[in-house]
Amino acid sequence: MFARLREDIRVVFDRDPAARTSFEVLTTYPGLHAILLHRISHRFWRAGLKWLARFSSYCARWLTGIEIHPGAIIGRRVFIDHGMGVVIGETAEVGDDCTLYHGVTLGGTSWNKGKRHPTLLPGVIVGAGAKILGPITLGAGAKVGSNAVVVKDVPDGATAIGIPARILDAEVDKAREEVAKKLGFSAYAVSSDMNDPMVKAIHGLIDHSANTDQRLAWIMAELARLSGHVVSGAEAEKMDDHFDAASLNKMVD
Repeated sequence: MFARLREDIRVVFDRDPAARTSFEVLTTYPGLHAILLHRISHRFWRAGLKWLARFSSYCARWLTGIEIHPGAIIGRRVFIDHGMGVVIGETAEVGDDCTLYHGVTLGGTSWNKGKRHPTLLPGVIVGAGAKILGPITLGAGAKVGSNAVVVKDVPDGATAIGIPARILDAEVDKAREEVAKKLGFSAYAVSSDMNDPMVKAIHGLIDHSANTDQRLAWIMAELARLSGHVVSGAEAEKMDDHFDAASLNKMVD
């Protein structure tokens, strides 16, 4: 028991630079308290003492602001940072070494009994305010950006952002991976260099439109030259009147 407690305290030091002493962590970290109290209520639940399990879970919620159903399965070295407003449903499963920030919901989308809450494989990081809904699976090492709403499976090592969440291409986004390696830990599952695929798509459309505009202007000029038509000043200005792709790309960023 004490070895497990030391492990839980060590995790806080590994993932929260604000932690200073073991006594401070043990007495002032609601995320740690919620995990410890959940282990008690989960034992009651597995022993068939359903009411006692729910009541102890209710008391833990009142003390910590974190609601974990006693039926939920929580792995080792799970860290809940800040914690206020975290909700973990009955059939949710949180694997080893996962990190949840405040306002995270591991919720269900159905009133039917059975598996209706998410499964987080080891090493998942879920940013503040994110909602993971339904019996979906987040792959090992996956990250969910703050305030994202995830309703579909997330592959191993992928990053999901947005509403509804979409998957970023980790292989293409090399700059983000390099920053993550330097930091060693991606707090809140976002970084300053994270590329939004929707923004990248808009950039592509803008560049394509600019290229098409230039080609049309060239075609018009060649047609005028071949026909022997003298282009007036007004016509030349009209042909040169294309949008500024650089300015539009800055607006999208």
